[in-house]
Amino acid sequence: MTEQPLDRVARIERRFNRLFAEYFDTLGATLDAPSFSRFTPDCVGLLRDLSLRGGKRMRVVLLHEAARLVTAEPVEGLDAAALSVELLQTHGLVHDDLIDDSATRRGGPTTYYAYRERFPGHPRTALGLTVLAGDLALALSLRVLLDAGLPVGVRQAMVEVQTRAAADTFVGQILDLERDFADPVPDAEALHDVADHKTARYSVLAPMRLGLLAAGAEPDAHEDELRRYARLVGICGQMRDDWLDLFGAEENTGKPAGGDLREGRRSYAVTRLLAAVTGPERVTVEAALGDRSCPPQTVAEIRDIAERHGVDALLEADMRGHAEAARRVAEGWRGRWRAEAVDFFARVPLWSVERTA
Repeated sequence: MTEQPLDRVARIERRFNRLFAEYFDTLGATLDAPSFSRFTPDCVGLLRDLSLRGGKRMRVVLLHEAARLVTAEPVEGLDAAALSVELLQTHGLVHDDLIDDSATRRGGPTTYYAYRERFPGHPRTALGLTVLAGDLALALSLRVLLDAGLPVGVRQAMVEVQTRAAADTFVGQILDLERDFADPVPDAEALHDVADHKTARYSVLAPMRLGLLAAGAEPDAHEDELRRYARLVGICGQMRDDWLDLFGAEENTGKPAGGDLREGRRSYAVTRLLAAVTGPERVTVEAALGDRSCPPQTVAEIRDIAERHGVDALLEADMRGHAEAARRVAEGWRGRWRAEAVDFFARVPLWSVERTA
């Protein structure tokens, strides 16, 4: 019986979660830290806790499916590549939560707040250790590839993919912060560039390139279309995140609505809202923008304003348009790559805009 796509996704996720736990269980023995150090194993423990605390592992799935574009046979190197992409994600989570001063992540304390609890009288120590924990995760994401038993050329190409993905993501983080100071309000193309750099390149493009490399293909020969697909998927995924932040149900998202509004973020939803309102409604929205103490009642009022102006429907239509464009890119791969894997990549964009969390 042919395995259904969602069953395959669940199987890949389960297998990777076991692999990730095993990796952290043996990591302490491979780090060159003096025996007296208590902070080093504590740092590894915090990275382990955050890394294993949920997550859909779609990057790992994209990696495996990219290899299946080329072959249905087992592919050496996918485990090392999967560990690399998720360690890079862990790095991003640690630093994101520090930048945003977030207390919780996936139902538990962020690395920053865990260190704040450990060092209540030493805020600079907590800050420094958080930065270093994120840096360690980044270094490990590259080291796991360097340690992989792969041909030198493949290993070097994979390290290059991840190094470039990391650099692009850092630029995206800078753009993300800059966006909230832009005057006038950034336009759609500026928001697309942020989503591309901050998310698409390391979450979609890099896993696909790694999977193709592991399977013996040359991703550079298909770079333009891979970039186009990744950018479109990253944009519609970010749009969905921003839509859920204002219009999603807290029981699904796991966090109160209006986080972007309170933080003053010029998200897709917030910029669409600012473009739609005038007069007293705009005064209400602008007063809440950047107000961390903005009460839930005001957020609910702003949500009602946005719905009256059709911001929710317009944003959803836009994200579905980008998803359809990404699907068409994937459909163009038929005849060149394996049909079953092409089917998967054609479905991914719609999945990203239909999720509820």
